[in-house]
Amino acid sequence: MTLWTATEAAEATGGRATTDWSVNGVSIDTRTLQPGDLFVALKAARDGHDFVAQALEKGAGAALVSRIPEGVPEDAPLLIVDDVQTGLEALGKAGRARTGARVIGVTGSVGKTSTKEMLATILEAQGKTHASVASYNNHWGVPLTLARMPRDTEFAVIEIGMNHPGEIAPLARQARPHVALVTTVAAVHLEAFESVAGIAHEKAAIFEGLEPGGAAIANADIEHTDILRQTAIEHGAGIVDFGRKAVDYILTNVTQGDVSVQAEAMVGDVSVTYDVQSAGTHFAMNALGALAACVEMGVDLDAAISGLRQWSPVKGRGVREVLSLATGGQIELLDDSYNANPTSMEAALDVLAATHGARRIAFLGDMKELGAQEIAMHAGMADVTAMANVDRVHCIGPLMKALHEALPAAKRGLWFKTSAEMAEHLPELISAGDTVLAKGSLSMALAQIVDGLREMGQVSALDS
Repeated sequence: MTLWTATEAAEATGGRATTDWSVNGVSIDTRTLQPGDLFVALKAARDGHDFVAQALEKGAGAALVSRIPEGVPEDAPLLIVDDVQTGLEALGKAGRARTGARVIGVTGSVGKTSTKEMLATILEAQGKTHASVASYNNHWGVPLTLARMPRDTEFAVIEIGMNHPGEIAPLARQARPHVALVTTVAAVHLEAFESVAGIAHEKAAIFEGLEPGGAAIANADIEHTDILRQTAIEHGAGIVDFGRKAVDYILTNVTQGDVSVQAEAMVGDVSVTYDVQSAGTHFAMNALGALAACVEMGVDLDAAISGLRQWSPVKGRGVREVLSLATGGQIELLDDSYNANPTSMEAALDVLAATHGARRIAFLGDMKELGAQEIAMHAGMADVTAMANVDRVHCIGPLMKALHEALPAAKRGLWFKTSAEMAEHLPELISAGDTVLAKGSLSMALAQIVDGLREMGQVSALDS
């Protein structure tokens, strides 16, 4: 199906099409580009114009550029604009404007990607659904997602993130959600903010993009929920809250199993039970916010609960696997290696502490962007409640050296500066019967630990 014609894209961006082309997708990376895609020559670590010729050779239907790149003929299928980033944003806005889809915007310090995936899974059972890929939630990820949206989309889920003040509001205005959900507010990216309250103001800015009459879904259990509420009121949004302290969607009980959680909640005068196919009370909380958002989108609550059962976590975000070791026996792997901050780290340790392995072992990497208190926050992980039930902690990175030194000797494992160095020692650190958690910020490459563990044996998905 044609996504954009040359005429439509030129009108949307104010650019000039060199030929009469059409495309059925949009890509910013020649490594994942599919034939028929529009290649967007963004400037990042490299100038995307350097890859236009390659993109066209791989079958790109056209390229969005600000000049004709060297080695590309003038009659190549191009859309020439003044600025590629601005052109992508304009294309995204046009993609959003031409669809009649109901849109959910999702942000939060922790859990936004998993919650986005929950929402997409639920809504897919209700109609044609379009959602952000992976964590495409920044200044290019949001317009890219919108530009990729088919015109016959019925539901869309747009993830919106930030690293610095002032990022969320313009992205929310591009997405124009009918429902906006803030999963939580926590000490993440503190190096760019003076306080957690500042982060709350930035997260609340998603409500600035709401369509008239839209709904703001807010976590009632966080310290600064009043900031979320006030921002929603200022922008005329209806407020729906969720959590243990909520009045709308009240979480009353969570029963944690080995591979899933069962939660109970009150919605008005109705008691409901829902299952989440991943261990961890934080998943139960995120799921309740997702259910609230779906109901505000017009989905029946029972249908939303049924759809939620089909969700399972993606790689690096809480996936549980059993590895059959070549030396005999098995270990259980908790792969939460994609990202980390104090809140999500504590939640992951809670999951590890509740498992039933012979030993509970954690490989923990640095948590980045925490600001002036980063050393104290790393050392403080030694005092979280779950640590009492963790047998051994191996630490990776300069910041995690603070935790390594704060741990009692009985729990203190090895410390290395990099995951690659730690991975060399895995065979001597792991035994059959162990349950192993890998967690750290993405730049710490805890995926090398995960891959090293998988190489020690064969992998099978843990039944859920």
